[in-house]
Amino acid sequence: MMRSLCGTVCFTLTTCVLGATSATADTYPRQPAVDVLHYRFALALDDAKDELSGTAAIDVRFVRDGATSLWLDLVGVDAATGKGMRVESVTSGGDAVPFVHEGDRLTLRIASPPGRGDRRRFEVTYRGVPADAMVIGPNKHGDRTFFTDNWPNKARHWLPTIDHPYDKATCEMVVDAPAHYQVVSNGLLVEETDQPDGRRRTHWKQSVPIANWLITLGVAPFAVQHLRTIDGVPIQTWVYRQDRDAGFYDFAEPTADVLDFFSRRIGSYAYEKLANVQSNSVSGGMESATAIFYDDDSVSGTRSVRWRNVIIHEIAHQWFGNAVTERDWDDVWLSEGFATYFTLLYIEYAYGRDAFVAGLEDSRRRVLEFDAQRPDYRIVHDNLTDMREVTTSQIYQKGAWVLHMLRSTVGDDRFWDGIREYYARFKNGNASTDDFKRVMEEAGRRDLGWFFQQWLYRGGVPRVTGRWSYDQSTRSLVIDLEQTQPGPPYRLPVDVRITGARGVQVEQRELTARREMFRLAVDGEPLDVVLDPSVRTLAAWHLEKATR
Repeated sequence: MMRSLCGTVCFTLTTCVLGATSATADTYPRQPAVDVLHYRFALALDDAKDELSGTAAIDVRFVRDGATSLWLDLVGVDAATGKGMRVESVTSGGDAVPFVHEGDRLTLRIASPPGRGDRRRFEVTYRGVPADAMVIGPNKHGDRTFFTDNWPNKARHWLPTIDHPYDKATCEMVVDAPAHYQVVSNGLLVEETDQPDGRRRTHWKQSVPIANWLITLGVAPFAVQHLRTIDGVPIQTWVYRQDRDAGFYDFAEPTADVLDFFSRRIGSYAYEKLANVQSNSVSGGMESATAIFYDDDSVSGTRSVRWRNVIIHEIAHQWFGNAVTERDWDDVWLSEGFATYFTLLYIEYAYGRDAFVAGLEDSRRRVLEFDAQRPDYRIVHDNLTDMREVTTSQIYQKGAWVLHMLRSTVGDDRFWDGIREYYARFKNGNASTDDFKRVMEEAGRRDLGWFFQQWLYRGGVPRVTGRWSYDQSTRSLVIDLEQTQPGPPYRLPVDVRITGARGVQVEQRELTARREMFRLAVDGEPLDVVLDPSVRTLAAWHLEKATR
């Protein structure tokens, strides 16, 4: 996902202990007896009104004995606005199911408690005008459209679900709408049938489990291009009919190459298709599984660098965030930090080292700006309660830098081994930061507890200042460095590039104390000394020549 806060990842070129993390989780209440396997949503949309009517069939497996209730997230009608969903009935196997719909929760009473392993199917019939998540109205060309955006927990505004990423499920979307619309959703197209009353039924089926924020629906007069396939995966473009030529041009590149690159470097693509969709429901991009949404202004016919990088970022999400999904919201960096860094990795591959470094430097600048305002902010949240704080620019940018430094710490080959194993082990499931740490420790063959603790569970950013001088008597360069940030010192690798009359030499050291002095043998008095010349370590570096 890339919204306005993440102009960072558009590259405009523009204290808790680690062992305690498994015991913490965000505050969303889990249902340990319930596992939703599949949702089937049948929706009717109309031009005469903004109300939708629907029936949601929820297939549930009970993983513990004796459950007496099941609850779903569904926003009820607000008396002041009249918006929200009104439940008309709930049934199971043809029998009525007692329910209570209060606030945003629909609780179903189970008369005969199921045993472990039992499966039940519940059907919820409801209707209403969504207060959020679905934008109904004119797009930038004045055409009436219907577009959704569930991020992060807004599916409940139009769909009865367990609205949290910990319970992934397969899904279907069956939409009856006026026949002048095309309908796009997750997965593969199963049916399009024109009906006698001037309506069309469109049926999409997502056969791979996904989190609810990734469920999507777009209904508009589209122009649709079936571009090509990569390893059997069809690539499609869906744009407003007026933007046909510009949109087909913009989204054709670099989509196929990005899909191929990530498939080769990480692991096989998890899903049935990859569609780029122009939409008015998102700001920036939204990584909804198999049907990525981009905002109205994404189409210009210029293939701008900004939107090129948004495309890369959202496709990267199909691996991280979508296929491998964070188990709770405290670990959202596993989605956004990963997509941000893997965007940079593709940029390094496709456009060169200089573009990659420019992206890192831009990200570092943004990290430091954020840190100056909120120095205690930690990448891994602690029982987050305010969903507006699920992501910040720091999750994207510092999260990406964590991966960059991890790559340097364990080495390039072992980093990629760990990434591939992490993806294979948790593909189509959920993972935590601890899970990722364990995999990378196995691949890197070293303890990484210190690394994860200082970069993910601690607020702040290292700030290193120092002076250098030349000692003629010993023909050595003396560098005096101090970590000035609050709290204990970081463990920091530091490269030193020394430029002299006879050329350039690079030395590597590690900072572990608040203040340290290094003495480096050199051929003569340096002309210039630079810290972190390869842009390898996240810190605010300041080094100057000592005055006599």
